[in-house]
Amino acid sequence: MKELELKSAVTQIRNHLKYTWKMGVNCQLKYFPENLDILTFWMPLTAGSWCVIWKKATGLPAATSFKHVSPAGASIGLPLTETLAKIYWVEDMDWQNFSPLACAYARARGADRMSSFGDFISLSDVCDKDTALLIKREVSDGVIAPGYTEEALEVLKQKKKGNYNVIQIDPEYVPAPLEHKQVFGVTFEQGRQELAIDDELISNIVTENKELSEEAKRDMKVSLIILKYTQSNSVCYVKDGQAIGVGAGQQSRVHCTRLAGQKADNWFLRQSQKVLNLPFKESISRAERDNAIDVYIGDEYMDVLADGNWEKTFTEKPAVFTKEEKRAWLDQMTDVTLGSDAFFPFSDNIERAYKSGVKYIAQPGGSVRDADVIDTCNKYNIAMAFTGIRLFHH
Repeated sequence: MKELELKSAVTQIRNHLKYTWKMGVNCQLKYFPENLDILTFWMPLTAGSWCVIWKKATGLPAATSFKHVSPAGASIGLPLTETLAKIYWVEDMDWQNFSPLACAYARARGADRMSSFGDFISLSDVCDKDTALLIKREVSDGVIAPGYTEEALEVLKQKKKGNYNVIQIDPEYVPAPLEHKQVFGVTFEQGRQELAIDDELISNIVTENKELSEEAKRDMKVSLIILKYTQSNSVCYVKDGQAIGVGAGQQSRVHCTRLAGQKADNWFLRQSQKVLNLPFKESISRAERDNAIDVYIGDEYMDVLADGNWEKTFTEKPAVFTKEEKRAWLDQMTDVTLGSDAFFPFSDNIERAYKSGVKYIAQPGGSVRDADVIDTCNKYNIAMAFTGIRLFHH
């Protein structure tokens, strides 16, 4: 048994923290830094499980940006477009020659940059120099991967004055089939969540539209993998192999759908010419630009456009991005996939999803109002699969 003392992010109320794990032939982790706190350590353990499942399900390199043990963003390693390179703030790098893994992290980090600020990164493949250079410039707590090239390690050693958390996971490690958690003196025991995310899981199409492209199947599986590691209740919008909106930890299903849908809308609004051409001052950092854009495309845009405020961020005052202009732009967003970790109890979830371009849905089914939900999907020609399996994560 090996033991590691941990710091606490809430030392005022918790002052004795340690983590123990059994050491054997298949030791799970190495490259432990000395400055881990309990939350920073918890995230990579969650992320480590994700490393293994993603490659099995998609066969492609992938990356996830974790915050508070839930994914803020995740993606497979598809090439970037010029527009995505701009909104992900990598247009000043050699993005056209990024490795697939670097593309995956650029997408995972870039889709919801505000939520990903200070993330813990999970990589499905050996971290290469391209990916390390991208990680180096972002505010992040650490990274976990199956391995690191020597060049990548040299880059990561320079981050945080050598204190950046770099952890390696053994992808062949198989945890015990039973998990335990103790709460107020009671120990809970349950089997590990080992559900295979594959084509069979999404084969039960219950709507009139039963057409699923290969890209739609891929995005359904991507959404379900993300939900498997997201605090419930959760809903995830996916497009082109990447999460564009994650709604996590909400008590109401429709609030998850609205939250994730708003994030998906923001992702698409950032690609409009009105946002791409915002006249930022050169001195404004990437994080400050993210914050300004979030306000500019929201309902409280005057917080950044009012006289006395816009001068702090822009070289000239931008025009208001009107509600009508935003709606017209959002109406162009199509072929979005939505996944839900449990059934939709009411059809209002479908109504909201449709406004964000959703064309494909994967959810467990099992509500007493399934017929209403299916009817609403049929109204919008949405193809929906019932998986029959809830993916609650707590």
